[in-house]
Amino acid sequence: QVQLVESGGGLVQAGGSLRLSCAASGGTFSTYIMGWFRQGPGKEREFVAAISWTGVSTRYADAVKGRFTISRDNAKNTVYLQMNSLKPEDTAVYSCAAKPGSWYDGPVHSYSYWGQGTQVTVSS
Repeated sequence: QVQLVESGGGLVQAGGSLRLSCAASGGTFSTYIMGWFRQGPGKEREFVAAISWTGVSTRYADAVKGRFTISRDNAKNTVYLQMNSLKPEDTAVYSCAAKPGSWYDGPVHSYSYWGQGTQVTVSS
C-alpha cells in the first residue's frame, strides 16, 4: 500500500510560479509511474503530467506543456511539479498518483494510489 502526501499549494498571482511536492511511503517508489492530476471548480479531474520510473520519459497535457515540469527524486521518494507562468485557469486541487506497471501501458489512466490533494489558486 502506497501513501502519498502533497504539499506546496497556495495562492499566487497570474504569471507566478509554485512547486508542488508529493512524498510517497509504504511502497517501492522507484517502481511506480507517478502522475499529477487536477480538478478545478465544477470540472472533471484531468491529467496534468506523468513521469516514468527513472524520469527519462515524461508526458504532459497540452494545457500545461511548456509551463509545467514534472520530476522525481527516487532517493527521497518524492515527485515534483514545477509550475511556471501560472494562469487563473490553472486553479484547482492538484493530486499526485502512483501506478505500477510499464510506461508503455499508458501513463494517463489506471492509477492505483492517490493523495488527498493540495489547493492551487491563481488570481488574475
